[in-house]
Amino acid sequence: MSKSATQSSLFALLLCTLVTTPNISAQQAVTPDAPAPQQQSALTLAQQSHTLQQPPTAASYFHVEMPHSHNPLAPYMPSTVPPLDLANSPRLQNLEREGKLYLSLKDAIALALENNLDLAWFRYNLPIAETDLARTRAGGQANGVNVGVQQGTPGGGSSSGGGGTGSSGGSAGSASSSAGSASASGGGAGGLVQSTLGVGTTVHGRDPQLYAAAWTDHTTEQLTNTITTGTPLYHLNTIEGQTEYSQYFALGTNIQAYYSGLRQTTNCLYCQTNPTLQSNFTFYVYQPVLAGFGLGTNNRYIRIAKKNQQLTDLGFKAQAIATITVVENIYWNLVSAYQTEQIDEQVLAFAQKTLNDDQKQLELQAIPKVQVMKDQSDLAASEGELTVAKAQLKLNELYLKNALTRAIDDPALEDMPVIPLDHIGASDENENKPIEKLIAEAEKNRPDVSMDELAMQRAQISLSTIKNELLPSLTLYGMYNGTGIGGVPNPSCQSGSGCTPESTLPTGLGGTVQNAFNYTAPEYQVGFQLSVTLRNRQAKADQFRAVLEYRQSEIIFEEQKKNIRFDVRNSQYALQQARARVDALQKARDLAQSTFDITKQEQQLGAKSGYDTLLANHDLAVAELALITAQTAYEQAKVDIDRATGETLDRVGVSIEDARSGVVTQLAP
Repeated sequence: MSKSATQSSLFALLLCTLVTTPNISAQQAVTPDAPAPQQQSALTLAQQSHTLQQPPTAASYFHVEMPHSHNPLAPYMPSTVPPLDLANSPRLQNLEREGKLYLSLKDAIALALENNLDLAWFRYNLPIAETDLARTRAGGQANGVNVGVQQGTPGGGSSSGGGGTGSSGGSAGSASSSAGSASASGGGAGGLVQSTLGVGTTVHGRDPQLYAAAWTDHTTEQLTNTITTGTPLYHLNTIEGQTEYSQYFALGTNIQAYYSGLRQTTNCLYCQTNPTLQSNFTFYVYQPVLAGFGLGTNNRYIRIAKKNQQLTDLGFKAQAIATITVVENIYWNLVSAYQTEQIDEQVLAFAQKTLNDDQKQLELQAIPKVQVMKDQSDLAASEGELTVAKAQLKLNELYLKNALTRAIDDPALEDMPVIPLDHIGASDENENKPIEKLIAEAEKNRPDVSMDELAMQRAQISLSTIKNELLPSLTLYGMYNGTGIGGVPNPSCQSGSGCTPESTLPTGLGGTVQNAFNYTAPEYQVGFQLSVTLRNRQAKADQFRAVLEYRQSEIIFEEQKKNIRFDVRNSQYALQQARARVDALQKARDLAQSTFDITKQEQQLGAKSGYDTLLANHDLAVAELALITAQTAYEQAKVDIDRATGETLDRVGVSIEDARSGVVTQLAP
């Protein structure tokens, strides 16, 4: 049998066989070693105040700065990111007293924002989105950012009665699936591969490219004809260098500049110069005027990356909401398990007292022996129920500590009991708000709504820019070329041998470079290049698919609005039903309490037996446990409607900047 199945069986055994409890309300039950409720609240507020007064250096702020340096070699050196800080925030130690961890709900939320690993993972998406923007500004494609909500924190299911589900389902699951739909409609890296998002004419890199090459060469050549060189064995020594600079601009403009220079020495007797110098400069400018032209076409990756950055910010908000929702569910599950364990302890104590009293009555032969045997059976069942309750409480403590810490490998922390200080949550006005008002608030506040709107905008970007790819490629260009030649007059040159000793050519490299640029020997050219893809089927298919995908995104957007309406209505119905169930079970508990009190009085008057009182006490215990279950479901229903309307952060008073930095500086009172 699996661990979860065993837990479910044991918990069912707890509800079916639980017996006898003293006259004590579930809300009033307090373990002997816990402070009084009033003292708990005051101490918790003092702890929060003490924590918030910690200097900023006492906490580890999350900050990853984009690489930048004035060092000209920095772009060619790897950058690094600070190593992970897996130490728990100082707030955790401030909430420990006498080997126990005392937590209010707001304490738990603050610790989750500072330590939860799901949030810690998602924070790295923020600088990842910045790297994407930097990449696209250089002309690269947007790699995309994973904005799906992480659900690696177990135990956040909304099942009540103290039972963590072992998964992060429940309300958090709905939030994450909504964020996932926005991601699927164009939020992740797969969007550029599996859809037409970003498809269009080629976007070239914007960073300038510089190329340089130089070499020296020696050639010896045997000649059968000496008329040209005057020597049968021709020696040629060459030193040459080349440089090239090219850059693309936002309009699709491309410039290219080339320069080459060489120096040659030979044993040629008839060459006019030796050594010979040559410089050549060529400049091109290309401008597409149809396909590939325009800011919209060539900046589309930048626009997509900016939308991705906004998606990442909204995704982080969705992650914060999901994490807080999970932590609140875990907290109320812990409260339920904590109260159940308290009641079971009192049940066991009452069963033991009843057995002791009946054993004395048996010695006096005032009751039959079978009554004592029933008491012993009841005591054994109560001991088993308490064992189950303690195990369930321990499990929920582990769930909560796992959600609120970065590392839980400290044995002292792992075994430390957790004392929940809030047994009843604040009232929620959403229970009685008009449904249309709740829906309007959800459409305004929920991050997944804004994410879907951004996905629509990105689809529009793709739809508008992909039309440019349908056009033929027409490029206007211009070229200028200049050449400079020079060299030292060849001393071996003789009149009548085909060369002239006198020369007006520059004798130095500087003169040849000057002549290459001063229009001494120019060449220039203007023209156009036209390329037409006949039938154009691929571009036409891409453009038509982009329209189809845009229609799909419109459907997703409308479906999301319908889902939100359903989600909000369902959450309000669940909240109202949970409230009604609490009211009904409160009355049932009060009736069970009255029945127990009357039966106990009748027992003292001799009208009822101890067995009758035991049955009445059993009914009271069942009623109190049912009330605890209903109250937990009601608290989690309030958590869920806040998630459904997107009001979670506002209700708990969380600053999104605090969530981004990983250090909580303020929480709503």
